Amino acid sequence: MANTKYYGTGRRKSSVARVYLVPGTGKITINKRDIDEYFGLETLKVIVRQPLVATETADKFDVLVNVKGGGYTGQAGAVRHGIARALLQVDADYRPVLKSNGYLTRDPRMKERKKYGLKAARRAPQFSKR
Repeated sequence: MANTKYYGTGRRKSSVARVYLVPGTGKITINKRDIDEYFGLETLKVIVRQPLVATETADKFDVLVNVKGGGYTGQAGAVRHGIARALLQVDADYRPVLKSNGYLTRDPRMKERKKYGLKAARRAPQFSKR
């Protein structure tokens, strides 16, 4: 059981997170930086830790993450999704808890494409009577 790694891929919007769970003390490293250094907002740190808190494994695993694409909110959501998937590799009994909290569901909301004749996806040019 030496050097056990559990892997999960998380996605949200255009962010992709590759998450590795390694038995340890609960240290979370994102792109070779500590979570406190990487995410400035406290809410984003809470989002990332949610699956670990729900399964009561926050102090049992070190989390190593490589995340790219999107903004910081999307990246936090992708990391959460990846951690939840990796926890399923650890123990399948965590599935009901993670599923009921919605951590295993891939958020399908994406950016809507821009349409011709408009300035953005739905933003029309300003109307003028004259």
